[in-house]
Amino acid sequence: MDFGDRIKELRQERGVTQVTLASALGCSQSMVAQWEAHKNKPTEEFIVRAAQYFEVSCDYLLGLRDD
Repeated sequence: MDFGDRIKELRQERGVTQVTLASALGCSQSMVAQWEAHKNKPTEEFIVRAAQYFEVSCDYLLGLRDD
């Protein structure tokens, strides 16, 4: 799994919409959709923001760890 897969999985598990996540991260809904569709990669800043939002490690979001 990579960032897009992890974000989508976490978002769906927690009942968060792309719009809500985008608002929390300070980006557009289309950017979240592009990450999930593997059409774009997030910057380090958004990786950190997403990790903080979901309370997981950056390594987990990047698929480097499974816990």
